[in-house]
Amino acid sequence: MSEAEVLLEGIVFGESPRWHDGRVWFSDWGANQVISLDADGNHEVVATVASFPMCIDFLPDGRLLVVDSAQRRLLRREPDGSLVEHADLSAVSDKPWNDIVVDDRGNAYVNNIGFDFPGGEFVPGLVVLVTPEGDVEQVADDLAFPNGMAISPDGATLVVAESYANRLTAYDIGSDGVLSNRHVWAETPDDHPDGICMDAEDAIWYADVGNQRCVRVREGGEVLATVGFDRGAFACVLSRGRDPRLFVVGQTWGGPEPSQPSGRVVAFPAPAPGAGRP
Repeated sequence: MSEAEVLLEGIVFGESPRWHDGRVWFSDWGANQVISLDADGNHEVVATVASFPMCIDFLPDGRLLVVDSAQRRLLRREPDGSLVEHADLSAVSDKPWNDIVVDDRGNAYVNNIGFDFPGGEFVPGLVVLVTPEGDVEQVADDLAFPNGMAISPDGATLVVAESYANRLTAYDIGSDGVLSNRHVWAETPDDHPDGICMDAEDAIWYADVGNQRCVRVREGGEVLATVGFDRGAFACVLSRGRDPRLFVVGQTWGGPEPSQPSGRVVAFPAPAPGAGRP
């Protein structure tokens, strides 16, 4: 595939890209900012939350949700720009809360790493369901570092990247939002999948930090495409409509710390537009 087009540099720790209203929104965990970026590289800070991790997604009405892991809660950005508590996650776990994906009904799925990373002793993670009313229910467990999540276009399947298990794991989504029928969607034997997104041809793109690439796979594990990055690829998202692009966020990871922020957002042409959520 083509070389990457660099849209933005100088990010401290980029993560959690989302395509919304024709723009890429992402979190700079290192700067505690949520940033909105257009196709020409123009950007603005839309929220500031002192948290690491700090993943994002959108409710069906367009309001932004932010995972405030530091305070173990889910925040909602109101039309006037204010941030209010959407749900309290503290009763479930005091370990880091990580990724989020919201379905078309306004149900939010938020995962928890399960242990203090880096440095803590490994403990399996979990997923909770947060209803539009803010009620919280654990709906999955025993996940080996749950990371990126995506919901299929028909709303029937949730896929979770298990970074420590080298696989994408799927669940059926019930009418009440509860998960069941856990099964392997694809093994990723050489990669530790991080952020993921789904496309209109029922394939999934996943980012891999260590191998500095994003990989497109079909259910069952067939590799369809790979794009290389010159630093750790942490997460990716697809645009919608004609001339789709794959947006990748990442930075240098491991080894000596760079003297300047190494995070950037880049774009590649993609074979199919995004579908489902995010």
